[in-house]
Amino acid sequence: MSRILHVAAVQRRIGPDPQENLAALLADIERAAAAGARLVVLPELHNTPYFCWTQDAAHFDLAEPIPGPTCAALSEAAAAHGVVVVGSLFERRAAGLYHNTAVVFDRDGRLAGRYRKMHIPDDPGYNEKYYFTPGDLGFEPIDTAVGRLGVLVCWDQWYPEAARSMALAGAELLIYPTAIGWNPQDPPEEQARQLAAWQLVQRGHAVANVLPLVAVNRCGTERDGGDRFWGHSFVCGPQGELIAEAGETPTLLEAQIDLDRCETLRRTWPFLRDRRIDAYAGLLERFRG
Repeated sequence: MSRILHVAAVQRRIGPDPQENLAALLADIERAAAAGARLVVLPELHNTPYFCWTQDAAHFDLAEPIPGPTCAALSEAAAAHGVVVVGSLFERRAAGLYHNTAVVFDRDGRLAGRYRKMHIPDDPGYNEKYYFTPGDLGFEPIDTAVGRLGVLVCWDQWYPEAARSMALAGAELLIYPTAIGWNPQDPPEEQARQLAAWQLVQRGHAVANVLPLVAVNRCGTERDGGDRFWGHSFVCGPQGELIAEAGETPTLLEAQIDLDRCETLRRTWPFLRDRRIDAYAGLLERFRG
């Protein structure tokens, strides 16, 4: 008997008011649950506009503890609507110690687990190393009422090691809350290549690990002259097949995922069986050239 999971990905343009953003996301969770979703995934750092464009110590005031006020709101929503919720917070762990953290609430409102972003970018307009300490919780799936969730965050999506590690730990679904966009100075052909690469690499993770995948991005422009978050949140199956994809506008993207299909596919594509674990020591080196 197949386990069909109804998922909802909340693609939003994030406004300047954190309370208004959270209220809109809570309404989206309610709307998704009413439509039958059992898992709702929110985009990366969803409470505030993306603040890593610049290095500004005042932005550390945006961080909050876990548990904290946003956790309380998401927990209440998960319990009220009987859905699993994946949120994304700027975590204040201690003074001077902050993380980019995904939180997962089970359908009874319990904090099922958290994941601290492991790969931290430092690119023009994405000064995340200034704000976030690399995660220290490893690549551990989070057990929920809908299955074992392999939750990763944004920049993690470019690293096959992260997806593989989650798969080897028994994840049944890969999930990527994301905030990624186009530099307005890049020509259209380069923007198209970047979007295609972003989607292609994640679909490749789905194929290589024979797992379905949910990627949830922001959309729209949040500051004058800043990057335009390209949206295009998507859900794909364990062969990389697109099940649902959003455009560049706010969307409640829904999809049906057959979690049991992975068992059948792994019998004919036994990638885990054929891995040469005796020959991969070089992967622990920075570079071997």
